[in-house]
Amino acid sequence: MNILYRRRAMTGLAALAILPLAAAVRPVRAQTPASIQLFKLVSPRDEIVVGVEAAQLGAGSGPAVQRLAELLAAKGQLTLWQYASQKDASGALVQAPLRQVAVFKNELLRIEPYTTPLPVKALAAAK
Repeated sequence: MNILYRRRAMTGLAALAILPLAAAVRPVRAQTPASIQLFKLVSPRDEIVVGVEAAQLGAGSGPAVQRLAELLAAKGQLTLWQYASQKDASGALVQAPLRQVAVFKNELLRIEPYTTPLPVKALAAAK
């Protein structure tokens, strides 16, 4: 019985020794999709999903879709990244940049916010 008591005591001490290490190590989160916002652009010919960096949209009080529409109206043309679902290196599905596309305001009918259950890959990986 004495040996059993020693084993339990050592197990408890080992757990207490590991506790500070577990508190110090925090999981690293992937880049949040808040930095990249996805939109569906609908034209007479087709529809595509594009990603826009929050910095490109600027800080405003209106919704992001309204800020994108105002930016497109002001500039007349934007170069954006088209996004599509792809598999990453580990085989998991992600929304990743596919190619750069030019968007013209005169060919666009509608801009919608686009939500996806997949993680959104950062633009830095595509540049």
